[in-house]
Amino acid sequence: MDAPTLTTLAIAAVVVALAALVLAIGSQRRLAQVRRDFAALGGDGTTDIARVAAGQNQRIDRITAEVSRLREHVASAEEDVRQSLRNVAVVRYDAFGDMGGRLSFSAAIVDDLGDGIVLSSIHARGESRTYAKGVVGGRSSITLTPEEQQALSSATKDEKGRVPARTKDAS
Repeated sequence: MDAPTLTTLAIAAVVVALAALVLAIGSQRRLAQVRRDFAALGGDGTTDIARVAAGQNQRIDRITAEVSRLREHVASAEEDVRQSLRNVAVVRYDAFGDMGGRLSFSAAIVDDLGDGIVLSSIHARGESRTYAKGVVGGRSSITLTPEEQQALSSATKDEKGRVPARTKDAS
């Protein structure tokens, strides 16, 4: 072989060697990235990807079960809150024309469904009387005075002035 052919072959060999070197460096970087990703998944270098994936699936299953359990607790807590007597309204008034100071009052204490009690205290000069009337679904089986009805209406409205809907299972 002559010198120009050997030179061309040598240059070609150098180009192929450089291309192989670039590919090897790229492969090494990609392998390092895959190892970092594998370690982030929980692999320790001695475990295969199938075991790591199975471990991740078990963790996901445990988290899913925990989320379901927490949802049940939240639903139970929401139901407890709906049934708590937390809506209160008081109306003060003068029951008799000769008395001042609005010493009489009617107070409604109900849950979110409108179940609870209306208390009224009527104050006169020589005596005071207190009455309690049960309320179910925002209504009483005993006739309510206008003041008692006003207190009940105020207690059963939400912050936007709407009366909460009664659910089927709470009746």
